[in-house]
Amino acid sequence: MPPPGGNDRVVELREATVVLGGARVLDALTLTIAAGQHTAILGPNGAGKSTLIKLLTLQLYPSTRPDRPGSVDGERATLRIFGRERWDVFALRTRIGIVSPDLHDRFVHGNVAGQIAARDAVVSGFFASQGVFANHAITAAMREAAGEALERVGASHLADRTLDTLSTGEARRILIARALVHRPIALVLDEPTRGLDLVARHAFLERVRAIAREGTTIVLVTHHVEEIIPEIDRVVLLRGGRIVADGVKAETLTGSSLSAAFEAPLAVVSADGYYHARVCDIVRLNC
Repeated sequence: MPPPGGNDRVVELREATVVLGGARVLDALTLTIAAGQHTAILGPNGAGKSTLIKLLTLQLYPSTRPDRPGSVDGERATLRIFGRERWDVFALRTRIGIVSPDLHDRFVHGNVAGQIAARDAVVSGFFASQGVFANHAITAAMREAAGEALERVGASHLADRTLDTLSTGEARRILIARALVHRPIALVLDEPTRGLDLVARHAFLERVRAIAREGTTIVLVTHHVEEIIPEIDRVVLLRGGRIVADGVKAETLTGSSLSAAFEAPLAVVSADGYYHARVCDIVRLNC
């Protein structure tokens, strides 16, 4: 079956290379994610996951590898989001929501920490700002959409509280509501459970599962196998800025594939739709 085209593709990357500080962070990466195709991007630290996120949000643009200078479409660096190479970034944010550790730190630990009520943090998603300000024309429809987004993540009761009074898990739910306020087609989650304890992580992932079942395309970027929710059936393994495996979860989350990606002997078990990996004890031959 051929891949979907145009607006059916959340992202399409071809031969995308990114060089930062003289290091090739992504190396001729080719990747397509279709709308409705819940996908996990998995790999160790330094694999290029954060750089890939910046391509999705147009913070960075790819270049063609210097040893592949041809202008043939298959060799030319290409980045298309929803079938288009050029976007107004504000318009793009209505289609792709993003939650990342950087966003969390800016809202919860930044200069405005303690000054933003949860409801205002969600409304700020309409303006791509860190709060609401006097120059923002906030409509009743925006307020209503913010209330619906808070309800969608089970955080309506937190609407009037400031972010610095919330637990890490509660604040993360508010940021998901902010990302969902436009009802985007796709939600990109970058290391979403960082800082959450065991119970908070479970509650957070259950919210993400519900969002996936409601039809929002989930793109999860992580180095934790156990974060890959059952609704995600495609896994892309990155190492050194290249894709080393890409396919159905059951065929990709294997001991051999993960061992190659993380460059360590790993064993994998699955239960209740989740996968778990552990490092093999070579000395005791326990794997």
